[in-house]
Amino acid sequence: MTEKKNYSLTYPKIVAVGFALIIIIGAVLLTLPISSKHGSAAFMDALFTSASATCITGLVPFDTFSNWSVFGQIVILCLIQIGGLGFITVLSLFVNVFRKRMSLKYKMLLKESVGSLRLADVKTLVKTVIVFTASCELAGAVILAVRFVPLTDVRRGIYMAVFTSVSAFCNAGFDLMGMFSPSSSLVTVNHDPIIILTVSVLIIFGGVGFIVWQDLKNKKFRLKSLSVHSKLVLVTTGILLLSGTLLFFLLEYNYTFKEMGFGQKLLNAFFCGVTPRTAGFNSVEIGEMNPLSRMLTTILMFIGGSSGSTAGGVKTTTVAVLVLCVASNLRNREEITVFNNRISLDTVKKAVAVSVTNLFEIFIAVILISFVQSNLALSDVLFECTSAMGTV
Repeated sequence: MTEKKNYSLTYPKIVAVGFALIIIIGAVLLTLPISSKHGSAAFMDALFTSASATCITGLVPFDTFSNWSVFGQIVILCLIQIGGLGFITVLSLFVNVFRKRMSLKYKMLLKESVGSLRLADVKTLVKTVIVFTASCELAGAVILAVRFVPLTDVRRGIYMAVFTSVSAFCNAGFDLMGMFSPSSSLVTVNHDPIIILTVSVLIIFGGVGFIVWQDLKNKKFRLKSLSVHSKLVLVTTGILLLSGTLLFFLLEYNYTFKEMGFGQKLLNAFFCGVTPRTAGFNSVEIGEMNPLSRMLTTILMFIGGSSGSTAGGVKTTTVAVLVLCVASNLRNREEITVFNNRISLDTVKKAVAVSVTNLFEIFIAVILISFVQSNLALSDVLFECTSAMGTV
């Protein structure tokens, strides 16, 4: 007798197939006449938008408000929410409603989806993810509504606030600011500290990672008691935010910030340091930025957010491990340590593999696009490819 082959999918493959199905379903819904303001959308445009929303990227073929109807915008919003939480996390919410106990299969799927470090923490982490996400998005929507309602009316203001809050927390970059000026993102409100700071905080909270928030909650925000992972994420995130704000402030002082007052310059410099790490919003015109600022933006897009978060990129911990590895070699030390803990060789190998793989993907994409459209500047192609890879 011939032995039957086992075609069962591994847990990462199930997650990947699940996301692919959601993207296709989203694309089909967006091709419906009810989804568009200008008749049925082309399938490729709908597929691109669905993939961008599900992968919380923010790259769009046209302005979200100007081209999609309210139904289409709600479809996009649902895709963003599913992508931000992870479809397995959303599925587990329904599983818990009908079943008291979660099977090992679901726990393994959730571990892959939310990036939990230990299988035992999965169910608790899922509850933290859902409650924390709902709390942040609700708080963000309330604050943003205070500013959006006076700009439009009560119904539209609340709707815009909810959409923007969900998009910001999920690091998606989709917006409805086309109501004021097509494809303007937050440029038209870059003078408003409440909007800019609220969106910034939502992006940071979503990008730090649910594992870190759970650790902070369990340790009652005692920083010294946090795990090495959490400490590394918080320190790296802090360094990137501070250095990014300072560099953008200096580089854009006489460029896109030229007509702004000192406070507005500092506000937008901070936002420019926050948003490239996978959020995708912008408060100044990207095309008018200093070339060095665009290079800095490209680097931040490549780094991205943290593991187990709504953000993309190679992740802050990956970059931190690589920097520590280089520092260790420069000091001729065999062991790599951080916070009095040794980093294993396996962790270093994974960090190198992730970084090299992503760099290789960007390199191939740049070559292909440059070959197809040779009229494009190489720096622009690199910017767009890094943006896509980092889901910015």
